[in-house]
Amino acid sequence: MDKLRNIFVLLALFAVSAGTGAASSAAEARVLDYVRTHLQPGQPLMVTDLYNRVFTQPDERRALNKLYNAFFRIPLFVANYQEKFKSPPTLAVIAQQFDLHSPADADVLLRVMESDPRVPPFLTRDSKTGQITHVDVDRIKTDPKFGQVLARQIGGWDGNPAPDATLTRMEGGELHIADFQGKVLLLEVWFTGCPPCMQEAPALSSLNHELSARGLVILGANADRILGLEYNDSARQHFIQEHHITYPIANWTTEADRAYGGISIFPTLFLVDRKGIVRNHWIGYVQLEALREAINGVLSEN
Repeated sequence: MDKLRNIFVLLALFAVSAGTGAASSAAEARVLDYVRTHLQPGQPLMVTDLYNRVFTQPDERRALNKLYNAFFRIPLFVANYQEKFKSPPTLAVIAQQFDLHSPADADVLLRVMESDPRVPPFLTRDSKTGQITHVDVDRIKTDPKFGQVLARQIGGWDGNPAPDATLTRMEGGELHIADFQGKVLLLEVWFTGCPPCMQEAPALSSLNHELSARGLVILGANADRILGLEYNDSARQHFIQEHHITYPIANWTTEADRAYGGISIFPTLFLVDRKGIVRNHWIGYVQLEALREAINGVLSEN
């Protein structure tokens, strides 16, 4: 994965200098407008040049941090989406998944990816609309920069131990995935502005109310901070109250994201049995009945 990170030649600069602050809409718009007008086909985007010479204000660098995270995840997201839904994501869906303001912003990020010669050409797009018409998933699977991670994201979890990782509680302090061994754990990784995450929340609250007495623990792991998104603790708390979330929420961490292969579709859910083994893995919104059936099956085991 280090080679993949080098595509945008930024590495730890963003993590150290940008931190987890909010990327303002105005700063993000300035960055995207600049990229849109200066991107050259066949040339990689040298983000360090933007960071050091063009965008020097803190809010601009936070916007670059958010967009860097999107650059890194887009190929995995597109391939994951194609495998799950058997059709390419629209620009609007990409914008939703990366908390962008419009499909036009998603088009800019795709252009960045397509312009870099180190990214395998795996997309076909409509020349007029910019929409993706074909995804060559095999091209991504066989690429050394992406293939191993994609294989694990798509089908490499069921039957394997759930990696331990440290998360941070919203109210302060740490918790560990391994703390839940002996319980049946449903781990949901989500972010605040994610439409399918909002759609999933009522189902998870219902399951928490219905099955917690039998040993189910639901943990919502919020990825806002590692994605560089503009939501603060107040916005997250408002989301929790608005959607009547009754299960615990923690902050997803860089350590956890690395241990779980780098989540690229939100929400992503892992059902872990009492022995710490992943029994089911879902990407995207899941119907309540499908979740209930899988959870009941694991709860019924000794």
